[in-house]
Amino acid sequence: MGGQACVFYGAAQVSKDVDLVLLAEDENFSRLLAALEQLNAKRIAVPRFDPALLARGHAVHFRCAAAGVEDLRIDLMTRLRDLPPFSVLWERRTVITGDGGEEFHLLSIPDLVNAKKTQRMRDWPIIELLVAIHYRENAAAPRPDWIEFWLHEARSPELLAELAQRFPAEARALSSPRPLLLLAFSGASDALREALDAEVRAEQAKDRAYWAPLKAELEAFRRAEREGA
Repeated sequence: MGGQACVFYGAAQVSKDVDLVLLAEDENFSRLLAALEQLNAKRIAVPRFDPALLARGHAVHFRCAAAGVEDLRIDLMTRLRDLPPFSVLWERRTVITGDGGEEFHLLSIPDLVNAKKTQRMRDWPIIELLVAIHYRENAAAPRPDWIEFWLHEARSPELLAELAQRFPAEARALSSPRPLLLLAFSGASDALREALDAEVRAEQAKDRAYWAPLKAELEAFRRAEREGA
């Protein structure tokens, strides 16, 4: 669901860890713990592994020590901000088959784009690239849901202008939730860039607000672990 998925899609992002979103069921947690044991993975930060904490939006972090995966970090979540439940994400996933027949199950590009809307500035160029890749690969046979995705999420003035010219009715229909689409018709690239920057700031503020209570909980967990050490 993170940088490794971006690599698969061609929006290369250097990533030293593997981010996974999991089905939150007891049987699956048992399988997960068995896999972590096989990887000799140890928790490296708060919070502890607890399905209830995962359900509140926390991530649990592990470092592997087994041969072949030394120092690999694994970050686990079951809930993502502003994304639907796992069952929906799974239904919409992308499956890529490797040369050896192994399967890699990735968040779909639209879901990955939403997962990447964070406080971190480095995520936003990746979002722009993911949308451009999705458009380039599907532009010849656009589906209505893809057109809506492109118009909702395109992040360059050039692509927005192209989309507005190609899909004017859809762009005008979606201009209420995303007013900057109207700027794409005028060719006002400077104003469009300013509006795109304002969108980034608004999403970053949402992400900070989402994580603020979780960060407060993490600090309480750290204090409790220090006092219990």
